[in-house]
Amino acid sequence: MSVAGDLRTILPELLVAGTAMVVLMADVFFPARGRRALVPLTIAGLAAASVAVVTLGERPPAFGGTYVRDAATAPLQMIALLAAALAALLSLNYLRRFGLERGEYYALLLSSCLGAMVMVAGADLIVLFLGLETLSIPLYIMAAFGRGEVRSQEAGMKYFLLGSFSTAFFLYGVALLYGAAGGTGLEALARTAAAGSTPLLGAGIALLTIGLAFKAALVPFHAWAPDVYEGSPLPVTAYMAVIAKVGAFAAALRIFSVGLGALSGQWTLLLSALAIATMILGNLVAMVQRSMKRLLAYSSIAHAGYLLMGVAAGTPDGAWAMTFYLAVYLFMTLGAFAVVLLLERAGEEADAIEDYAGLGARAPWLAGAMAIFMASLAGMPPTAGFIGKFYLFNAALGAGQVAVALVAALTTVVSVYYYLRVPYLMFTGAPQPGVTIVSAPGVRFAIIAAAAAVLLLGILPGPLTDAVRPLAPLLGP
Repeated sequence: MSVAGDLRTILPELLVAGTAMVVLMADVFFPARGRRALVPLTIAGLAAASVAVVTLGERPPAFGGTYVRDAATAPLQMIALLAAALAALLSLNYLRRFGLERGEYYALLLSSCLGAMVMVAGADLIVLFLGLETLSIPLYIMAAFGRGEVRSQEAGMKYFLLGSFSTAFFLYGVALLYGAAGGTGLEALARTAAAGSTPLLGAGIALLTIGLAFKAALVPFHAWAPDVYEGSPLPVTAYMAVIAKVGAFAAALRIFSVGLGALSGQWTLLLSALAIATMILGNLVAMVQRSMKRLLAYSSIAHAGYLLMGVAAGTPDGAWAMTFYLAVYLFMTLGAFAVVLLLERAGEEADAIEDYAGLGARAPWLAGAMAIFMASLAGMPPTAGFIGKFYLFNAALGAGQVAVALVAALTTVVSVYYYLRVPYLMFTGAPQPGVTIVSAPGVRFAIIAAAAAVLLLGILPGPLTDAVRPLAPLLGP
């Protein structure tokens, strides 16, 4: 493919990168007027990139076969772009209230989205590594964006230090796989895997898995998540809970299903064990949390286990079921965080679960939306969370992984307790003095849109199912 063809293939990525630079320059040269345009500029750039993703469709591999735009690229990149757009809406009012509105925030948000998009389309281990770092480094900075808060600085430092270790594992794994395969392309890796496993190949797979498991907050590489989620500014917590999983699980699909499909009998056992441990720990520890951010942090860990079920199945059904659930996870997680963003206690985040008591009497629509998100996270009908988990359970059973499906079902039952405890307090508890509801039109719009999506996809899942099914033949062995 020519240089012009290569550049056309990455047009969505170029639009996101260009928007990041425009947003940054608008803040530098027009500090007063420019800041009012930061969110509209960000969303306009993401919308343009979304149109480019849909318009381009599937194209031949670019840059020597290291970058692909195939049936898996469009749905996964659209999830990343939508996550960034909703996160920008959630950030506007919060950043203004706490004096944190800067152009670099939105530039970092767009850069992280760009990294996830690169990981989605990468067909080479080096490209995946570049995407991983482009995704991660902005998140380290965003976690510490609350400059005046010690907790935010601590969260950024913890995330950076532990993230650096995980990057080293990932990169060393790439080096070992290069030594085993004689190349970093997924096709070269697939040819080597077809010839059989070797100690060098096995060690490379193990180290690569550790690097990805950290980004996805899988047990036992999850320890950073609760502290980082709690200390980061709320919109940052919401964004990183979604965008990091998009990149990590997209890369996992590429690496395991495409590059290592011939060895699925070995890595499915490893991933199944990680999924089981993650679902158990995430749900059990979430039961005792008194902080809403930490509850949602352990919820995010638990859902990483559910998402991993799709990859661990090693089948076409598992691949598209994971993608479907990733889209659903986007709406219900960002929606829940959006509700948290609207509550405030004495000028600070209302983080205690008790702060939500009596919200049903004060703002019935807000409490109702939170009930929808909590029910969906628990996997209850008629929400999209129920359909998504049904697809994942079906994929696990279809792959013969009865133990994984059984653990998933039991932990889902456990999760009902701590998820429904929140709406129970909202509708039965006494209103808490000092807790106020913030006026933020952008956040309200995001809540309504997310709640509508959760309900519509639960009642009419067909359109999204049809959109993600085409990637099954590509990513299933």
